[in-house]
Amino acid sequence: MPSPARDHLESLLRARKLDRTLTSTLPAEPCRDELVIAPTAIAALDARLDGGFPRGQLSELVGPRSSGRTSLLLHMLAAATARGELVALVDAVDALDVASAADAGIDRDRLLWVRGHVVTNPGLCRDLNQRAVEQAVKALSLVLQAGNFGLVVLDLADAPREAIRRLPFTTWLRLQRMVEGSQTACLLVGGEPMARSSAGLTVRMGLGEGEGIRDLGFGISRGVRFSGRLFEGLDVAVSMVRARSRGEDDVAVGFTTAASHHV
Repeated sequence: MPSPARDHLESLLRARKLDRTLTSTLPAEPCRDELVIAPTAIAALDARLDGGFPRGQLSELVGPRSSGRTSLLLHMLAAATARGELVALVDAVDALDVASAADAGIDRDRLLWVRGHVVTNPGLCRDLNQRAVEQAVKALSLVLQAGNFGLVVLDLADAPREAIRRLPFTTWLRLQRMVEGSQTACLLVGGEPMARSSAGLTVRMGLGEGEGIRDLGFGISRGVRFSGRLFEGLDVAVSMVRARSRGEDDVAVGFTTAASHHV
């Protein structure tokens, strides 16, 4: 039975909006409250994510190039703007394709796009690249401080790994502290895990069974669909890892994407 001292401690933490640190406050059943979670609007994926990505937490979307991570990111941004939310994308390498964003259904009037200048192949400009990564993180901090965003994303997917790894680990702790207790779902996008918060998620992207299967690591294979010579889409497999387990630590779900063709 809970002790009076424990009850008192939990009430103090809730009063200071620190109750997310309590294991006992994590719901046993999937949460469908959009004030608590940010749905991806992909039914199969949301079912595995207990409704979506948690708000007030730092989560990650990681995977190799051509794994479907950008498709999922655009889908999430579109779903958030369709709910009437403001969204922000700190695009460190300035890689967002505006036409693809429009095709995905993103309401650009509700999108804050912060364009960075990280160079994917820096050569001798490593110090400049490091400062560019740090500036992208600072831009993310400013957006989080501004508040009022339902989804905020830092896309470092094609940034050099060395520049990301040189960031101090306290960077992620500080960002988690900034977003904690807010209605914002903060998402880091990269080629590999960067940070893990106390209740955030790490979602690893790969491609599922289909034509052109190839191993992508993480124990995941890729499937690429073609209609004749025309690229049609991807069969995507997702592996989800919880920082704090509420059952299985690793689960997998598959979904498909459709190609966008521009003339």
